[in-house]
Amino acid sequence: MMEIQEKAALGYAEVAQTYERGRPEYPAEALEALILLGNLGPSTCVVDLGAGTGRFTKLLTGCNAHLIAIEPVAGMRQKFTNQLPTIDILEGTAERIPLGDQVADVIVCAQAFHWFNGTVALPEIFRVLKPKGKLILIWNVRDLSDPLQAALSDIMNPHEDGAPRYQTMRWKAPFEHTTLFSPLEQLAFPTMQTGDVNMVVDRVASVSFIAALPDATKKDVIEQTRQAALRCKKTTGDENISLPYLTTIFWCERR
Repeated sequence: MMEIQEKAALGYAEVAQTYERGRPEYPAEALEALILLGNLGPSTCVVDLGAGTGRFTKLLTGCNAHLIAIEPVAGMRQKFTNQLPTIDILEGTAERIPLGDQVADVIVCAQAFHWFNGTVALPEIFRVLKPKGKLILIWNVRDLSDPLQAALSDIMNPHEDGAPRYQTMRWKAPFEHTTLFSPLEQLAFPTMQTGDVNMVVDRVASVSFIAALPDATKKDVIEQTRQAALRCKKTTGDENISLPYLTTIFWCERR
């Protein structure tokens, strides 16, 4: 696991800016559902675990909750601070959260839990959550029934080299064996990312294991991505390119 975490750190350190440009937004319906699930408000302490550049954290600012962000990668933390200077961001991981016992009402993980060592992270999350506190996971999942999304997977998959992926669902295994939390529940919302060819290129370039590739290999991946996006644009005849996603929320409660 440490080797994979080092790959993630290397890749994400390289792509903080690209991550902001290339990743899709979360749909309002999903955000509203998450806020209701967590009962987020002024009296709520919310920890964003694996906060990255703050892309998701900033969506929670309207709740007036007490927000604390945790992020291991220095480049991501710097980008976060530049964007959200009034929110505390601490260096830490899901396996070693730099907070005391039973301080959080809700812990949120956006695009992150599949990177965690869940067997170690769940007891640590349990420690930091208050009794009956919620753990909420959210992902924007690429819809692989779309021809361009499928083509992007064909370009990226040969380079993943064991990197954790949401799609494998291996991240769910620790939940099936823990008595610390209630069973996972799930909601899903379709959404669309729309932009130009550069948006598609940035989406692929923002993937950690792509960012960590040798320069020549990465250049080839980027060019393949650009050509796939151009073919899509020619086929559809549309000025913009649309990438469909399913925003998926999982949640459980601390026992």
